[in-house]
Amino acid sequence: MALTGRTALLAALGSLVVGLLLPSWAGLGAVGGVLLLGVLADLLLAAPVRSLQLAREGDASVRLGEPATVALTVANPSRRPLRGRLRDAWAPSAFRPGTELTAARHTLLVPPGERRRVSTALQPTRRGDHRAHRVTIRSLGPLGLAGRQGSHQVPWTLRALPPFTSRKHLPSRLARLRELDGRTSLLTRGQGTEFDSLREYLPGDDVRSIDWRASARRNTVAVRTWRPERDRHILIVLDTGRTSAGRVGDAPRLDAALDAALLLTALATKAGDRVDLLAHDLRPRGSVLGRSATEVLPAVTHAMALLEPALVETDLRALTAAALRIAGRRSLIVLLTGLDAGPAEDGLLPLLPQLTKRHEVVVAAVADPRLAELATGRGTLAAVYGAAAAEQTQADRRATADRLTRHGATVLDAPPATLPPALADTYLALKAAGRL
Repeated sequence: MALTGRTALLAALGSLVVGLLLPSWAGLGAVGGVLLLGVLADLLLAAPVRSLQLAREGDASVRLGEPATVALTVANPSRRPLRGRLRDAWAPSAFRPGTELTAARHTLLVPPGERRRVSTALQPTRRGDHRAHRVTIRSLGPLGLAGRQGSHQVPWTLRALPPFTSRKHLPSRLARLRELDGRTSLLTRGQGTEFDSLREYLPGDDVRSIDWRASARRNTVAVRTWRPERDRHILIVLDTGRTSAGRVGDAPRLDAALDAALLLTALATKAGDRVDLLAHDLRPRGSVLGRSATEVLPAVTHAMALLEPALVETDLRALTAAALRIAGRRSLIVLLTGLDAGPAEDGLLPLLPQLTKRHEVVVAAVADPRLAELATGRGTLAAVYGAAAAEQTQADRRATADRLTRHGATVLDAPPATLPPALADTYLALKAAGRL
């Protein structure tokens, strides 16, 4: 049973009537009896809550920060109308900040034998799965004094996917990819490129690409066009250890790494290459292996939605062994990790030759743009100390990057906004040079 504010108001008014007009036990009993009869009448005439039939439909996934709608259908099989209120309970992180109370509450009016649908507006503020808790319904009587209340479990999961903010860089990189594919003039030839077709010589073409036999047959100068080899293997390895939990701005480093991995996956898929994903710290946290070109990007996106940084030191030896097992033939291995001097020098440097011996390796790290701002600080003692610490940190990262480069890896150290396009440009450069 649930009493409403109207009941409390009538009780207060009744106490005034008793105190001013009927100051006796008889007056108190009369007023209380009338109020009690009204409450009992509402309880008897209110529609039952337990027999209600509830079902959900709506969005099952949404990009982080974008709105989603989950609809709830309430069917009233009883002979009494359902008048009341409904609360659709979700975790606060599933709502846009400030709308948790209003978005989850709805007013219901369902005639006997009919059904009505209410929609809950969601906008997740963190990645991962957001699950509906329970639906609480308060069925009120016609007087609005009291009602029946009960809860139903109506399961539903809304998955918040990575936002993929670097998607805006994809059209320009696809244009570069079309140039590499030979759809426009390509003036360079890499060691790993393959013959595509013949066309007429144009001013500016590389004379080394002239096909003299074809030119003799055609009576015109013909040149060979080349395109990078397709069906190369790209393995993206995400380090989900403690270094990925460090915050850069308002988000952990892992989020920027996920954005860069998504852009590379979309670009490599369009280039006809195969992409696999491995997330690892002490043990594998997720993987996407052997998916087709149409399946890989959705599969990678959904796998990334569930990844969270682990506050443990990454087992780089186990990570390297897992990467070598997946990359059976020559591949491009993209390791998204940190450039902290300790873990990189003690853990990654001794193991890097195992990867570079057979594979092309790119080590990409998320840099903190705040370091560049601190390095320019002057004027106060605290600013000078901050600038010195920032300069030392940057020098250590450059030294670590130089050591990794000498061991055969291509190293990228860029802020979150520029790391995804920088990684895509590196992939295109390696492909144009025939190093995949």
